[in-house]
Amino acid sequence: MQKKRQHKHMKSNLRWSIVAAPLALMACSNAEGPKTASATPVAKPAEKVPAPFPSTYKAYPGVATAIRNVIVYDGEGGKIDNGVVFITAGKISSVGGPETAIPAGVMVIDGTGKFVTPGIIDIHSHLGDYPTPSVEAHSDGNEATSPTTPEVWAEHSVWPQDPGFSRALANGGVTALQILPGSANLMGGRSVVLKNVYARTVQGMKFPDAPYGMKMACGENPKRVYGAKGRMPSTRMGNIAVNRQTWIKAQDYKKKRDSGKEYTRDLGMETLAGVLDGDISIQNHCYRADEMALVLDMAKEFGYKVSTFHHAVESYKIADLLRDNGVCSAVWADWWGFKMEAYDAIPENAAILQNTGACVIIHSDDENQIQRLNQEAAKAQADGRRMGINISDAEVIKWLTYNPAKALGISDKTGSLKPGKMADLVLWNGNPLSVYARPYKVWIDGALMFDASNPKIRPVSDFELGQPGEGDVK
Repeated sequence: MQKKRQHKHMKSNLRWSIVAAPLALMACSNAEGPKTASATPVAKPAEKVPAPFPSTYKAYPGVATAIRNVIVYDGEGGKIDNGVVFITAGKISSVGGPETAIPAGVMVIDGTGKFVTPGIIDIHSHLGDYPTPSVEAHSDGNEATSPTTPEVWAEHSVWPQDPGFSRALANGGVTALQILPGSANLMGGRSVVLKNVYARTVQGMKFPDAPYGMKMACGENPKRVYGAKGRMPSTRMGNIAVNRQTWIKAQDYKKKRDSGKEYTRDLGMETLAGVLDGDISIQNHCYRADEMALVLDMAKEFGYKVSTFHHAVESYKIADLLRDNGVCSAVWADWWGFKMEAYDAIPENAAILQNTGACVIIHSDDENQIQRLNQEAAKAQADGRRMGINISDAEVIKWLTYNPAKALGISDKTGSLKPGKMADLVLWNGNPLSVYARPYKVWIDGALMFDASNPKIRPVSDFELGQPGEGDVK
């Protein structure tokens, strides 16, 4: 794993074309603050700046479908044996035991021996920003020209044709994912949440009404990148100093914006003011426990909230602090040692967090691992069991579904199998926490987007068309 965590130059993404199918698939800092463009419009504080690049996502057509005789993990820690899941009009209609009514005339799937979960959500991905093929021409995740670049948006680098999207769907059951800028900068820019569907444009993939996040990074990466350029920050104390100075400027900008007087728009400051308003969540790359604690104090100083610490290999050392502050930890099962700040990682990290009552998420940060997050969660569960912490399968599924949805601000729409939510779900060929488990069918908003038993319902990237291995999902 040595190749990871430094610049994230090798990431994978893809957009797909879907072959027509009967179940309704279409054919188809420096301390001076962030740099921004010099010519910026003047706005009045009373004006609500319209959201640029709005989502144009439209669900693919689906058919009313009931899955019966299936084991259901609802994503919020519940389990139903011999259950029924009924979806219609793109939504979860009902979930229950064998007595659950199934309307006449709907498609019925016998799930005997199979399991249903909500769609998997990866809270930390760079698909599209570091797509496959992993070449320098596609390296678009780090705007490594200033320590603070909150003005950049990850979605403006997303290449929808990245084959990584289809692999994540077909092999990993991933139905939604957050695309983040890389970790070269203290403030790397805005993230975007996507539905994992084929679209010609990134706007066509954008999760409707999902809040934006902002990527921040602690520790080795920013001080290494900018120290090597002979500029601040070159130390951890420099990291905090540049962050604090920038937040001071953001507070001043917000005061001007709210003052009732005209002000000059600043794209970077708009993002930071959005964080201070509570509209944009902080997604913070951070490994060491001591630095996470410092960031929590900095957040209190400036009045913002950290949603999630990403990677967070030392979260186990401050699990109670994270629990009490309502901060999630997005972690790996067992990655460690690829740099000094990852040295004190332990495989029991997730289990200790869970046992303390803190929020646990299993994330990928990798175009291959996103295809097997279920296995990563199972490894973390097993490591906990070996130290005497027994976590139920139903609770572990929550690490991949409801918890990331909650941390992204979309748990009212997806992340669990509750009536009224988006019909984003996976039918697995066996226990999803088994190394042998694979998605059998995957629905997004009630549309069947992958079917292992039907080669016509398999996503293929435009980029892959006409190439050897086209549509291969092994």
